[in-house]
Amino acid sequence: MTISTPYDLIVQALKRTGVLGVGQTADADMMNDAFDALNAMIAQWNRKRWLVWALDDIAFTSTGTISYTIGPAQNFNTPRPDKIEACYARLLPVSNNQPLDTWVSIINSHEDYSTIQLKNLQTWPTNVFYDSQFPVGNLLFWPVPPVNMFEMHVIVKNQIVPFTNIQENISADVPPEYFEALSWNLCARLRPSYQLPPDPSVTNLAKIALNVLRQANVQVSVLKLPYGYPSANTRGYGWTLGISGGFA
Repeated sequence: MTISTPYDLIVQALKRTGVLGVGQTADADMMNDAFDALNAMIAQWNRKRWLVWALDDIAFTSTGTISYTIGPAQNFNTPRPDKIEACYARLLPVSNNQPLDTWVSIINSHEDYSTIQLKNLQTWPTNVFYDSQFPVGNLLFWPVPPVNMFEMHVIVKNQIVPFTNIQENISADVPPEYFEALSWNLCARLRPSYQLPPDPSVTNLAKIALNVLRQANVQVSVLKLPYGYPSANTRGYGWTLGISGGFA
């Protein structure tokens, strides 16, 4: 069966559950319920780095303010992320096409951000806290980047865009290796709706399909050691970690 629409995915999943037999068709309620379940599953997948096939680099020029919005049609125009994966600052203007970029460290909690005493300090930004409000998030850089001095870049997960209707063509929007994962995992999610017990073969095939995506998408960054910590390859130490050290 060629998959090109959410309708195709749902019909395949219903057949794999055993709810639909050969020659049978699903009624409108079955299709609508399965369509909602499919989009709910995609919304959860979008929160898992290893299920998203790419990262996006979103930029905005500094305006001298403490807080910048992030979300659709906001300062950083992108679907609201659950978190930011990385951040860097690019000094402006860029001369001779040689940008100067510096790493911006992520503050992981509001509690840690609250300990900064002089939040209005303006100079070269070194840290950012993402306040993940809904429906629009806020990025708080510290020190505050002066107006028009920096282009601030945040790295966020790309989104598997939720489907808008059951007959839309999705073959150009979703990599082909995702269809098996979507189908088998939707199949596993639909079984309880029809009072069907878990099927070990369905569960196994769903996991196998997800593992294919995990192996394709996972990116392991270099482990950064605290500043001043001895490098893994420092002479005189009798161990090798295979990681990088000496990061500020």
